[in-house]
Parts: sequence; C-alpha cells; structure tokens
Amino acid sequence: MTDKPAHSATEVLAPNECWGLLREVSVGRLAVWLKDHPEIFPVNYTVDHGSVVFRTGPGRKLDGAKGDIPVAFEADGVNADTGVTWSVVVKGSATVLESTGDVLDSFSLSLFPWQPGRKDTFVRIVPTEISGRRFKVAQPADWWTSQSDATQTSQE
Repeated sequence: MTDKPAHSATEVLAPNECWGLLREVSVGRLAVWLKDHPEIFPVNYTVDHGSVVFRTGPGRKLDGAKGDIPVAFEADGVNADTGVTWSVVVKGSATVLESTGDVLDSFSLSLFPWQPGRKDTFVRIVPTEISGRRFKVAQPADWWTSQSDATQTSQE
C-alpha cells in the first residue's frame, strides 16, 4: 500500500470538445517544416467553420504555411483554481486565403495582430485530424523522486 494518491487518468477528448476548448483561448503554436528542419511560431488565432485561422505577414512562418507539407497547430489551457489542464492538436494543410470572398469574410473575424507591421495575409488550417487530452496537474510530491535530489556530475 502506498501513501501517494492515485493518479488521475488522462481524458481523451472528442473532436467537439477540442473545438470548444480552442474557442476559449486565442494563442497557440504553429509547427511548420522549413527546408530541413521544423520551426514553431506562436500565433494568435480564431476558430472559424471547423478550421483555425491566423493572420501573418511575409517571412518564415508564411513560407512554411504555404508549403505542400502538412502543418500542426497546438493550443493549451489550464484552470488555475482546479489544476485541470488541456492540450489540443490540429494537424492538416494550411492555405492562404486568396479569393475575394474568403478575404472579405476573413476581415469580419475578430483577429487582430499583436505586433506592429503589415499582417495582411490570412491563413486557414483545414484539419485532417484533431486530438486533445485533459488531465489534472500532478502535485510535486506525486512525481518528485529521490533521484531528483541526486548530485549531478558535469558531462565533460
């Protein structure tokens, strides 16, 4: 018998729960592949018709999003009062909104750049997969081990 509390299980979220959680926050991370390595960029975003939309300007983020390689988008949240946290990942293709109708519709979204400069390009991530999980953050006593206190030797 142990005096440690049982760990709460990780809850796998249904797609509709994932979309609901994505609507609760406005900052996530966009992962793209550039040449021979991955890049991750923070973006503010909105959910629109079963997709994720962000705006950006010229640069590596847009270059990676415009490529033929799928992208990943991740956002999380935590309730400070309950210690319950969640994480949602959207995988799919990113497309630049170029048609007149899409561009006009995108300007009606509540999506405003946080940094100065031109951010006139709207990008939509159309999901091929969405997944999420929710769990309670473990107290340090639940994961701290005696090895955590062990003296570390430098790697020379």
